[in-house]
Amino acid sequence: MKKITKATYLKWYEDMLFWRKFEDKLAQVYIQQKVRGFLHLYNGQEAILAGSLHVMDLTKDKMITAYRNHVQPIGMGVDPKRVMAELYGKKTGTSQGLGGSMHIFSKEHRFYGGHGIVGGQIPLGAGLAFADKYFKREAVTLTFFGDGAARQGSLHETLTMAVKWNLPVVFCVENNGYAMGTSVARTAKNTEIWKLGLGYDMPCGPVDAMNPVKVAEAMDEAISRARRGDGPTFLELKTYRYRGHSMSDAQLYRTKDEVAEYQKIDPITQVLDIIKEKKYATDKEIKVIDQRVKDLVAECEKFADESDYPDKNVMYDTVYEQEDYPFLSHKVE
Repeated sequence: MKKITKATYLKWYEDMLFWRKFEDKLAQVYIQQKVRGFLHLYNGQEAILAGSLHVMDLTKDKMITAYRNHVQPIGMGVDPKRVMAELYGKKTGTSQGLGGSMHIFSKEHRFYGGHGIVGGQIPLGAGLAFADKYFKREAVTLTFFGDGAARQGSLHETLTMAVKWNLPVVFCVENNGYAMGTSVARTAKNTEIWKLGLGYDMPCGPVDAMNPVKVAEAMDEAISRARRGDGPTFLELKTYRYRGHSMSDAQLYRTKDEVAEYQKIDPITQVLDIIKEKKYATDKEIKVIDQRVKDLVAECEKFADESDYPDKNVMYDTVYEQEDYPFLSHKVE
């Protein structure tokens, strides 16, 4: 695995802090109705992305996930201004404002969404991996989904094919404890989701996903295995989200004390503590990073605010239409 250095910790701190503040801003503008529809925030889960990016090859590896998908494309290289503009529904967004919160996408940066259907991205992730194997690209696809999606039948169908064909894919369950609002303990007798991999003779295991180092170590092993041609891995990334499932979630299923306990092991705080302990940066240098993050978030908001909405014809131009479709007639009798 690529060595974890002073530069790594400083990058992790700045990246994770930016992701957190970026989404905090989204929460604010959502209340102002500048962002509409659904909004699912990643607060608390940032160590998963930070650790994964450390060991990925961003020149060829791919990522696909569900609808909690705003910061992942930023980590993969997408301009954060365009991500915020997409949430605003503006034409400068990643999909000209047509995708919105749940459908951020960038083929250029190998980020394949953003999917609103629970578990819908799981077979697609295996499909991306199949294409890479078929064309001998030596790339690996990280397929993320939540603990709720682990109950989908499509997961098991996908695992069967992925193991059978030795696909270069890592299945990553982001277990934040409550799916949409129901705890894992209420949906299954066995709460250790990673054990699902045992039934497919697939390497699998739990990961402390509040710590980017632990995530990087587990991901490095899984990605290396896939790149060698030895097939998929199934990882349960045990994390916690500080906000509700979406902005409309009243969070009646958990207590404020429980959230406060998990905030004691906040991934950003963990990284900052190490930076201070090892004297990787002075308080003054940390304040400079904090200000840089604040300025960039403000820049993203300004860009989204000032961008124009797309023309109405864009909606029609991006829908497939076959003029000679045999079962429809445009003639009026």
